[in-house]
Amino acid sequence: DRDARCRGRAISHRRMDGLGDDTRTRLTAPYNSSTSINPCITCPDDPCIIKDKKQMIKCNVTVCGIINRDATTRTNKEGKPFFTFPLQIMVPATDGQGKPVEIDVSKDGGQEEASCYRKGSRVEIDGTMYLKHRGDRTYFNLFANEIRDVAADAANTLKGEMVFCGKVGKNIEEKKDKKDQSYTMFSAFSTEKVADGFEYQWVRFFCFNRQREEWLQPGVKIDAKGEMGLTVHNGKPNVSCRVEELTQCVADSSNSNQ
Repeated sequence: DRDARCRGRAISHRRMDGLGDDTRTRLTAPYNSSTSINPCITCPDDPCIIKDKKQMIKCNVTVCGIINRDATTRTNKEGKPFFTFPLQIMVPATDGQGKPVEIDVSKDGGQEEASCYRKGSRVEIDGTMYLKHRGDRTYFNLFANEIRDVAADAANTLKGEMVFCGKVGKNIEEKKDKKDQSYTMFSAFSTEKVADGFEYQWVRFFCFNRQREEWLQPGVKIDAKGEMGLTVHNGKPNVSCRVEELTQCVADSSNSNQ
């Protein structure tokens, strides 16, 4: 039956995943244009579909949430099938209440596999997530490596590592935490060329257990890597990163974040 077929397919995926490179290695590698990358679910006609050779913000994540709509199949420009569905998770909000955030999930596969993912099911997904800002909205596009069924009462989660390239904003603050330990907080933005204009995605960075680098100044270009965080403030997603690695970015004339 369908349930048995889906369980068997999930086991097969886990076995195949063990044969490939670790996703953390794939995260830091530049995008290969021959790789099958599918368009954004929420705005498939967007001229800035994820296809650039270097993404400015991408995250290697594990997400657990509820499927909001039955998976549907589509075909990419190379004629290869993939399926998509929206996944809803609850994230902390500054008002103390959890708020829903929707993530657009896609994965290579046909109708048989897509039939396993129905509205209301709770799943856990490993994959690479890209952030895309349009107007006053932030879209989360997750390209899944593995999808697993989990218990109906499994906790909502979004955890993983962010890789970021962009420019530091105007304010860099030196603060102390509740244990009187010093840390540095600043925001930085990634720029994406869209049609005749630009879109900007801001991320707030926290640097603990390290002294502020002398070169860390407003307007400086950075490469950063660290633990991704997501909250909701005034109804909008607030993306953050607890920094593990921070370096000054080497200029690249082909990069719009310069």
